[in-house]
Amino acid sequence: MERKGLVIAAMSARRVKLTNNNGKPCFFPSTVNIRDIHFRLVAIVLFEKKIPFECHVVDWTKNEHKSPEYLEKHPFGQVPYLLEAKYPNQGPKLAPDSSDIKAKAMFDQAASIEVSNFGPLVDKASYEAVMKPTDPKPGRYLKQPKNEANYNEAIKALDAKLDGYERILAKQKYLAGNELTMIDLFHLPSGARLALGGNDILTSKGPHIARWWKDISSRESWAQVQKGLAPGLVMFD
Repeated sequence: MERKGLVIAAMSARRVKLTNNNGKPCFFPSTVNIRDIHFRLVAIVLFEKKIPFECHVVDWTKNEHKSPEYLEKHPFGQVPYLLEAKYPNQGPKLAPDSSDIKAKAMFDQAASIEVSNFGPLVDKASYEAVMKPTDPKPGRYLKQPKNEANYNEAIKALDAKLDGYERILAKQKYLAGNELTMIDLFHLPSGARLALGGNDILTSKGPHIARWWKDISSRESWAQVQKGLAPGLVMFD
């Protein structure tokens, strides 16, 4: 019965429900918040494919994410979660068909590259440069001294990993081939934190990385996510 209700809601209103982690607007254009990075990943894809969705907020201070009702939707009590998201033929595909073995393998390889060789190092550098510093800039929360040794170590390791990115992007337009996929888009929230922390490695490392970063960071979907939005239904023409 519950599944049927979700399908009807999605079909009748053509919407996807999202949650975020506090009672404020769903995400914030002037700050970079580790807690809403994953929400932004979902939102980028929805904007890219122009899938109408409804944004709901979850107040962590009231432990709403651990309520029985919430745990029915997300068994680990985490955010965000999707109630319904089945629009594979709407907008750009962003992922290959499972029947295309080569394209699927390249997609999985690109996903592994982002998870293993980009995200952890960017997170480590951004933690030091964005989350910890005491200077009163948007997104600076912890008010602790930046550990320059940890930051430099992360950037040095990232610089080496980006040599691989440069080699890949010298041969193809995007990480999984010549078609944009969600893996390219998944670099945007964390990559933007590097710039917020004062690092330009994604625009200065090499010509192919710079071309790729300019391409994905100039997309309208990312511009919309950076603007932020309030809770409620988001529709497209």
